[in-house]
Amino acid sequence: MARGRIVIDTERCKGCELCRDACPPDVIALAEELNGKGYRPVILLDPEHNCTGCALCSTVCPEGCITVYREIPGRTQEVPYAAATA
Repeated sequence: MARGRIVIDTERCKGCELCRDACPPDVIALAEELNGKGYRPVILLDPEHNCTGCALCSTVCPEGCITVYREIPGRTQEVPYAAATA
């Protein structure tokens, strides 16, 4: 199975939770603390590394604050999703 991870710009996130609904492995949660704008941003909670790097969260994010990294078999580094699909 593919593996990946996401990086969320929590200062830009407004906590709309669209990414949570779109996440098949359900590894995105609302943070307990507020960001600088007063919103509860989402965070990645993936201790078992279940993120597949599918990029559905990034696709539905209206603020564009999620960057997806996907492991590519045979490569030694993860690559951003856009580079992985090119």
